[in-house]
Amino acid sequence: MKRKFEIGPEFGNQEIDFRVWAPKVNQVHLVLESEPYGSFKLNPEGNGYFSGTFQEPKEGSLYRFRLDNRESLYADPASRYQPQGPHGPSQIIHPNRYQWKDVNWKGIDVEHPIIYELHIGTFTEEGTWESAKKELPHLVDLGITIIEMMPVNEFPGKFGWGYDGVNIFAPYHHYGKPDDLKDFIDYAHSLNLGVILDVVYNHFGPDGNYLPSFSDQYFTPHYKTDWGDGVNFDGEESENVRRYFINNAGYWIGEFHFDGLRLDATHSIFDRSNQHIIQNIQQEVKARAKGRNTYVIAENDLQPIHFIQSEDKGGYNLNGVWNDDFHHTAMVRLTGRKDNYYSAFLGSSQEFISALKYGYLYQGQWYSWLKAKRGTADFTLNPSLFVHFLQNHDQIANSAHGYRLHALSDPANFRAMTALFLLASPTPLLFQGQEFGASSPFNYFADHHKELSKLIKKGRKEFLQQFPSIADPEMSERIQDPSAIETFQKCKLNFSEREKNKEFLDLHRDLIKLRKEDPIFNKPRPHGVDGSVLNNDAFLIRYFGCHDQEQRLMIVNFGSDFHLSPAPEPLLAPPHGTGWSLLWSSESPKYGGSGIPFFTMEDNFRIIGHSTIVLKAC
Repeated sequence: MKRKFEIGPEFGNQEIDFRVWAPKVNQVHLVLESEPYGSFKLNPEGNGYFSGTFQEPKEGSLYRFRLDNRESLYADPASRYQPQGPHGPSQIIHPNRYQWKDVNWKGIDVEHPIIYELHIGTFTEEGTWESAKKELPHLVDLGITIIEMMPVNEFPGKFGWGYDGVNIFAPYHHYGKPDDLKDFIDYAHSLNLGVILDVVYNHFGPDGNYLPSFSDQYFTPHYKTDWGDGVNFDGEESENVRRYFINNAGYWIGEFHFDGLRLDATHSIFDRSNQHIIQNIQQEVKARAKGRNTYVIAENDLQPIHFIQSEDKGGYNLNGVWNDDFHHTAMVRLTGRKDNYYSAFLGSSQEFISALKYGYLYQGQWYSWLKAKRGTADFTLNPSLFVHFLQNHDQIANSAHGYRLHALSDPANFRAMTALFLLASPTPLLFQGQEFGASSPFNYFADHHKELSKLIKKGRKEFLQQFPSIADPEMSERIQDPSAIETFQKCKLNFSEREKNKEFLDLHRDLIKLRKEDPIFNKPRPHGVDGSVLNNDAFLIRYFGCHDQEQRLMIVNFGSDFHLSPAPEPLLAPPHGTGWSLLWSSESPKYGGSGIPFFTMEDNFRIIGHSTIVLKAC
């Protein structure tokens, strides 16, 4: 039979074909652990693969592999479902049982992405795909175009972030069945919402990873990561390791209709091959999408620009990269916090102008926190290739309490920053609950067995010691225990806060609408904006369209009121023959602001404090 994927179980007309890569052993038996029970020998192919086609297994059957007649049994490395977790048997799932209704879905609108990161386990009280599906109309009403789902591959325990996954083909069983995930995506597509999946191809979790029982070549001591040996993408037998991950990327796109991927911590993916594994993954995603528009973005702490450069420049041609720099300078500006990696930022007016114009703030300069150069330069890229955020799962949790940014800053300046964030040319990413000022924190949580939980709790405290304020013994003792069920439960959203915090919701909804509908804000392009520093607290951003009248002026002031006179700054001047009129203000009473003063250009500009205003030519 012709296989879709090189590994795992696949259905034929009246039989199921199994294939597994296990070069470490001489024999592999398929062991059925539910009716019809039995043990069946797979045939060696002579290349480390074992395969066999059988009529006995049925959909829903539980199975594992016996390696070289050992007593232990192991889940399939390409298991499609682990109903009892990673230490239990795999289950045979028919990929075509679900009847898709998204036949007319053309894929993501990659020109106007607005991303919403969510964690299925805490997005709703139930923590399932079925319950999360009910909230999708709210995201449509908000104006979201892409859901970025935190990892959903199988991991141990009853709760976790998903970044310690071990069965990378199996949807996490506590979130629901594979068909529930398909139904979530199918419904999202019916609402014109794209869905991309956060995948972890740089390491596996510390518990339940049985890949070394099948092969010693999955990992290599030649590269070290924060989680141990690196994944072997360029050493001995690396071609089969590469195919394992490439198949996985294609599996999520082809079988589940995901619209793309977010590649986690790519600075810990090491590959000196002629073609980098990330390029292979990008190619596989496009191939499996069969003409649908896809969206692949990456996280990389070192900020190499070639991830988003075109292939003719030697780049990987991804659709975007996360830009921590914008978040860090915003944190410094709003909170005054400057310890740890925040020490490399000033929160200055110029930093915000540069972030909006060029994306990364570090493009090859010395980065004091790492004591090394960081990033590479390219000033020709479309700013929409940079994904900006004020909150995400990592940055909220990298604190003692997991507080949201709005809880750490004054309300007026937070509104002003939100306007800058949502109307800036780079692509915005919101974290679940951000739009209604969620009071729930987002801490690190992970459910493991007792001994491992102790180590993780200790490791989490040690990780946060890099922040001098958290290293204080009194504060260190208050760090949430990652293994406590209370830590997990406190992170769940409370949707009644949408009404309670309606001013927050209106702020985000109106700004996203303005971004999507305004003819200037909805067409980010290289060199489409310029800016000027007014003082250390205030600056302006000028947006240029294709015609002289298509211009917008944004003035941001994180400081107190001031009168800008004289005003020898050409970017303040309206287009010839026009004047400026007020289009939007963060101080509107609708958002909890103190009111909008009558705007006039006479006697130059009177800039109100802690505000962002948007002007249009008239």
